[in-house]
Amino acid sequence: MINRVRQLRKERLMTLEVLAERAGVTKSYLSKIERGQSVPSIAISASLAKALAVPLDNLFADAEELNDVTVTRAGERQPLTAADEPGTRYEGMALQAGTKSMTPFMLYPSHDADSVPFRDHPGEEFIFVHDGQAELIFPSRTITLEPGDCAYFKATNPHKVRSLSPQRATVLLLVSEDRSHPSAAHTPHPHTP
Repeated sequence: MINRVRQLRKERLMTLEVLAERAGVTKSYLSKIERGQSVPSIAISASLAKALAVPLDNLFADAEELNDVTVTRAGERQPLTAADEPGTRYEGMALQAGTKSMTPFMLYPSHDADSVPFRDHPGEEFIFVHDGQAELIFPSRTITLEPGDCAYFKATNPHKVRSLSPQRATVLLLVSEDRSHPSAAHTPHPHTP
């Protein structure tokens, strides 16, 4: 993702300042992302993708490698967070797929929900618990999910997920973009007014 954000930003003739402002992050934080010194959350990645007017998965794959049919073997999932990450860990799947309406991830939620902020973004999310027990947390309620359980919700609702089982839960996460959202419209050079 590191070089991809920088590459997409430069292709659009955007400065660090412009992209940071459009994505709602600081210039220094964006610089750290581009230099590989910080790994953004999925919510911040979604904001960057919207600011760059590309699908979320394009941040994680080279455009030349995108395909119509993509198979990601279990051992080929790309870690998007460090293995020793104390918070939620993510693995990218189907990163080489061409244009698509959703982006899949394997999610390994942290046990400590207090240290994880609520996230919200345009679009929808679908989570499916593959292994372990997880808790989907909204400001007004929590939902316990067992293996085989799933939840589908508007991602504009602030949310977070934590593991309840002794080992981190393994959760399939599908994020869809809100194509009707004004920032989802593709413009060749989104930095122009």
